[in-house]
Amino acid sequence: MSTFEEKMKAMAGMSQEEMMKRIQGIKNVCKDYCGKCPSYEGTGETDLAFCATGKSNKITEEKGCICAGCPITKGMALRWEYYCTRGSGREQAGLK
Repeated sequence: MSTFEEKMKAMAGMSQEEMMKRIQGIKNVCKDYCGKCPSYEGTGETDLAFCATGKSNKITEEKGCICAGCPITKGMALRWEYYCTRGSGREQAGLK
């Protein structure tokens, strides 16, 4: 099984268009997860896929994290939590 860092290295060769399609696919999956998260609910946030896009401007409190149950977490070998407040997988891994 590939690590998150290996998956990011493989994705580095993607075009901007391919990357945007990948992020949209992630957002479609996240519709079933982000909106049910205790940290997300009631904040007025409408963005999704913080594991790919980074911190939320609206979510400021960590009230619980359900990212571990999301298929994106397993598929991308993510190993962190609270992407909405702590940053994307790349940010939390210290990758540029």
